Order: sequence, then structure tokens, then C-alpha cells
Amino acid sequence: QIYLTESGGGTVQAGGSLRLSCAASGSVYDSVCLGWFRQVPGQEREGVAYINTEGETTYGNSVKGRFTISKDSADDIVYLQMNNLTPEDTAMYYCAAALSDLHAPLDYNNMDYWGKGILVTVSS
Repeated sequence: QIYLTESGGGTVQAGGSLRLSCAASGSVYDSVCLGWFRQVPGQEREGVAYINTEGETTYGNSVKGRFTISKDSADDIVYLQMNNLTPEDTAMYYCAAALSDLHAPLDYNNMDYWGKGILVTVSS
């Protein structure tokens, strides 16, 4: 079992920045990979960013160049630095874990564990 706890959400004006954190605990083996997803009510969960055990990253097209995923392997924390935010980034953001590296890392169906989510609101 892996437990994921998100923090750092809130409200920010358009053009601003936020950094989300996700602390992983439990059976966080060396093979575990972490990612961020987001969801707006009535829409499908969208893959935002993913980082594997080698530090290789994958980003959704809508956030490329604005968001950066990173991790602190020693403390099992993954971060999502979000810059130049727009109202379209408003969503519930979820941290997720996969037990091994994925060929399709931004497909939410492939993730094994989920955090409860944290709300990010970008005002215009």
C-alpha cells in the first residue's frame, strides 16, 4: 500500500505560480514512479506530468513549458512547479503512483495509487 498526501494548492491570479508537493509513504519501493493528474467536474482526468525512477519526465501538451515535475527521492516527495498559470489550469490536482515505469504514463488508468486531491484555482 502506498499513501499519497498532496499539499500546496490554493488560489492564485492568472500569470502567477504555485508549487504542489506530494509526500509518499508506505511501500514506496525503488521502482515506484509518480505523477500528477488533474480533473475538472464533468471532464475526464487529465495527465499533467510524470517522473520515473531515472528522473525522466513526461508532460501533457497543455502544460509543457510551464510546469515542471521533480522529486526528492530521499524523502519520497514529488513536486509540481506551476508557472504562468491560466484560469484553464483550475482543477483538482491528484498525485498518483505506479508500481513500475509506464509506457503510457499520462493515462490515469495505469496508475495504482492516488492521493485525495488538492484544489488549484486560478482567477482571471
